[in-house]
Amino acid sequence: MAEFSWDIRSPLHRALVSGAYGARGDAGVLLTEIRNFDLVQVMARRGKAADMAKAAKSRFGVAAPETPNAIAADATLIWSGPDQFFILSQGSRHGTGALAPAFAASTSLSDQSHARVLISISGAKARAMLAKLSSIDLHPDTFAVGAAAATSMDHTSVTLWRGNDRADGSAVFNVLVFATFAESLWHTMLDSAAEYGVNIEHSEELT
Repeated sequence: MAEFSWDIRSPLHRALVSGAYGARGDAGVLLTEIRNFDLVQVMARRGKAADMAKAAKSRFGVAAPETPNAIAADATLIWSGPDQFFILSQGSRHGTGALAPAFAASTSLSDQSHARVLISISGAKARAMLAKLSSIDLHPDTFAVGAAAATSMDHTSVTLWRGNDRADGSAVFNVLVFATFAESLWHTMLDSAAEYGVNIEHSEELT
């Protein structure tokens, strides 16, 4: 009889091996899978975009992003397309049940917490590594903190945004990818970063 478990596992639980990978020496890229997050997709109903924006303002103190941006408030609001965005948080404070009173009249809410994998990419060579996988211009003058894009990496659809810089000033890029494609994209990222040296880890802290 096949073994079966109800334990929730990351789609990367087999592929992610913490530690050093690739070229030796100081790692140029840090790859971190962020686990145990809450992700809700918010999509405005027809003719309700203005009401959705008001609901976001009431709930978070900021309007819903109308252009490709990620806005940090009590949660992170990430543009994912026209009249839609993600709410990224932790601790079940902003799950679908908690959001329904504010958003139910103007939007459709979809829990994506276990449908996506969140990967944080940083380090001195993070941009060089990402340039191999995406056509997005990630120069700091073009892709500043808070910039976001619905794009593709190695033919895989992703949501990409730039988070706050680390204490040492290095840029942080975050990638949301469908769980079913996560392992393939993870291996592609490792291959792309290997020449720079990679430090691999997982964390339960949002960057």
